[in-house]
Amino acid sequence: MKKLLSVLLLTAMTFSLAACGSTNEPAESADSGEGKSTGSIYYLNFKPEIAPVYEKIAEAYEAETGVKLNVVTAASGTYEQTLKSEMAKADAPTLFQINGPKGYASWKEYTADLSNTELYSHLTDKSLAVTDGDGVYGIPYVVEGYGIIYNNALINKYIALPGAKIASVDEINNFETLKAVVEDITAKKDELGVKGAFASTSLKPGEDWRWQTHLANVPVYYEFKNNNIDLASDATKEIKFEYAENYKNIFDLYINNSVTEPKLLGSKQVADSMAEFALGQCVFVQNGNWAWSQINEVAGNVVKPEDIKFMPIYTGMEGEENQGLCTGTENFYAINAKASEEDQKLAADFIYWLFSSDTGKKFVVEELNFIAPFDTFTDAEKPSDPLAKEVIKWMEKEGTTSVAWNFTVFPNQTFKDNFGASLLQYAQGSMSWDDLVTKVVADWKTESSN
Repeated sequence: MKKLLSVLLLTAMTFSLAACGSTNEPAESADSGEGKSTGSIYYLNFKPEIAPVYEKIAEAYEAETGVKLNVVTAASGTYEQTLKSEMAKADAPTLFQINGPKGYASWKEYTADLSNTELYSHLTDKSLAVTDGDGVYGIPYVVEGYGIIYNNALINKYIALPGAKIASVDEINNFETLKAVVEDITAKKDELGVKGAFASTSLKPGEDWRWQTHLANVPVYYEFKNNNIDLASDATKEIKFEYAENYKNIFDLYINNSVTEPKLLGSKQVADSMAEFALGQCVFVQNGNWAWSQINEVAGNVVKPEDIKFMPIYTGMEGEENQGLCTGTENFYAINAKASEEDQKLAADFIYWLFSSDTGKKFVVEELNFIAPFDTFTDAEKPSDPLAKEVIKWMEKEGTTSVAWNFTVFPNQTFKDNFGASLLQYAQGSMSWDDLVTKVVADWKTESSN
């Protein structure tokens, strides 16, 4: 009887403990401290340049919450390919990124509805999110801007030279003036102590995204805008490359006034051009506000933060005097709909922590240098790096219209890679501009149907 009572008592205790643990709250880790959860998140990161920061974020997040954040970063230009490979695995990413409506169309089956997540409730402009009906499938986590970065100290040094084409950098508000200044700087590069007006145009495969995507966005933006193209319609499946000559204007200016000869650009990487700018070897470089960390971390950097400025990418378009930077985002958090509900919640909790907790926001502002579109940030918590401040300045500049990021509707990576390869051939003299234009138009149509 005693043995029977002991068994019954033990069974009752077991059921009692099980019932106590059956709640919707995250389970506590036995060795992680009070209030900490268990579990792990697999995050596939899109941006190689900020991978080291995410490693520190993962360490801090686990220390605060007990949840392990595993960050895998795709190599430059290979995100879609890497995502396809990783999604096919049993331990697929729970948190990943899509680049907008085009990315959502490709990953619709894998994107969970985020409309009830805490982070979405704090998005200041809900129209920025990727939506479908009443569902929200991508939350933008950073607003970015890109244009022509310039060294103001070198510009002022140029202005002081006899015969300078401008008396103030503010006079550069169209392509004609930019071209005159750039070519004059090239002629006077020895007096200025630079190797070229522009940094090297990185045309090495995988390193050419600044030209086949970011620069190409400018003429495509104007083509869609001036023809009233609905970006959600099938009308984006073809282009005429109507403003190809405008693209050629600025691309020729880059490659013909560069630190590196055009025929040698196939070996140049983004890091090379950013180092050239940081070391004072050139006056201009096209890139975005994310480039601040690359400039700042170059050994021997001679460019002071207060001298790093932005100007728009001028191509000779009518009315470009009122053009601003290219501003927008292709960075949207998505959560894997095929992951367990528990894992989905862990991912949602992490992204909210990153943009709402003191620790997370410190990383966002000081190390990721994000301009975050959430109301969880005070004015004092906005980025202080020079390029982020420049983006905000241009966004708030009265009478200025930003160039939207229409490259989110570019067909696919194959189109971009083909465009980059054609640009390299053009720079090396093995492809005519007319042939390049014909190929771009044909590739856009072909890849849009794939």
